[in-house]
Amino acid sequence: MRSQIVLGICILLLFIASAASAATVWNPAANAIVPPATGDWGVAANWTNDVPGIADGKAVFNVDGAAECVVTDAQTFADLVQADNGPGGVIRVVDGGSLTTTGGWMAVGYNNTAKLIVERGGVCNFGSHLWWGMHTGAVGTIEINGGTITGSKDFGLGWWFGPADDHGEAYVYVNSGVLNIHHWDGANAIYGDSFIDIQFGTVNITNDGDQVDEVLAFAAAGKILAFGGAGTLNVVHTGAVTTITAAHPLNPFPTDNSIVLPGDVELSWTLPDPCVAGQPVPVDVYLTDDYDALAQFTDPAAIRVVNKQAVTSVVVQVQPMTRYYWALDSYVGSAADPVYGPIFSFIVDNPPPVVDAGVDLLTWLGEDGTRIKNVDATVTDNDAYTVQWTVVSEPNDPNNPDAVITDPNAEDTSITLSALGEYVLQLEAFDGEYTGSDTVTLNVFNDGCQAARSLPDYVPFPGDLNGDCRVDDLDLAILEEDWLKDNSLTEP
Repeated sequence: MRSQIVLGICILLLFIASAASAATVWNPAANAIVPPATGDWGVAANWTNDVPGIADGKAVFNVDGAAECVVTDAQTFADLVQADNGPGGVIRVVDGGSLTTTGGWMAVGYNNTAKLIVERGGVCNFGSHLWWGMHTGAVGTIEINGGTITGSKDFGLGWWFGPADDHGEAYVYVNSGVLNIHHWDGANAIYGDSFIDIQFGTVNITNDGDQVDEVLAFAAAGKILAFGGAGTLNVVHTGAVTTITAAHPLNPFPTDNSIVLPGDVELSWTLPDPCVAGQPVPVDVYLTDDYDALAQFTDPAAIRVVNKQAVTSVVVQVQPMTRYYWALDSYVGSAADPVYGPIFSFIVDNPPPVVDAGVDLLTWLGEDGTRIKNVDATVTDNDAYTVQWTVVSEPNDPNNPDAVITDPNAEDTSITLSALGEYVLQLEAFDGEYTGSDTVTLNVFNDGCQAARSLPDYVPFPGDLNGDCRVDDLDLAILEEDWLKDNSLTEP
């Protein structure tokens, strides 16, 4: 089997209330299911008191040696606690499976070991605090392998707003997929030796404003990693979301999960540094459309496309409508001891058109109560395409439109506006198979001054006493009217 080496007071009351709630415990052995067999979450006999949410709202995992729990369908209940005074075992959410909690908190690793795995197509929506690795003795492991975990309240690894001397550890691996964090509490959010390791997935932080500096501080402390510390974190704040992704040091192309056209594709990479400066770094490269063939590595010669060559690219033939998996092993030291790289993937398909509807605009009505405004869009695609402009929203009744598009089927067109307020236009491009789209917003004001004053960086002139965006005789008249007047206080 191929091994992966990665380079490189109210809260207490809430706890009391939650702990006191009725619970059903995962115990599939009572249903004659023992390891290595797995049990289905949705089977009532695998629980001490029916499936969570039926009789009892709290799901507890604390039975030693219990079989792995697999979630295959949608499940909704109050609380989830793994490792509450006993090992928490493994929960695996697979494609089509989902866990939704409505209670106040959930834990992966309450005071013992536990693991939560969310595979591609699996979803966890926790309407509560995510407290993973809560108390002393807890070790929580969370693996996101293409699925999505979303928290609706606070997030903490090895920390739960409790005493500083009572905390466990949690390790989060965002191998692919998405982790959505609603809120974290500064330096306490990732406590002790806990960490988040991002590979091909994404972490989004919402409701906290710009968190770039906080993320970088965690990274500097070794608490947020890219590919185990060997990669590079990319941290950006756009709108209300701070997004974290990772770049692999091999700089693989095609990038992971990207879409390429069928035919000849050039796989390329950056060679790692050798152990001995100046020595070549031969590599083995493997390509297949069978993930197991690469992950299990039973017949590497059958899928090898580069054999111990010091090269940085290779051209391969790929077929349409296929996902390919590839990996690069490098010999940075001994020619007999490769360093196994991670498995990358890409899809061969016709990519949808890339649409840019243009920058958001502001304008104002003319003397006749209308304004014609040009919109400048860009569409990029490998094939011929058609476009369609539509009005998504406008200030007044859509049955009596205030916006008229001159040519809805032209990439660059104009729009006649006849009311104050915000308009949203959408441009769709269709290439015969796929559709791409983007929107542009137009804000219409009474006049140019009102439009200027709407800008966040607007600074009025010191002499603009009447606020009409100009300094003129009207401002002078105001100044003269009050000239030499004094409204300061005097001592009685």
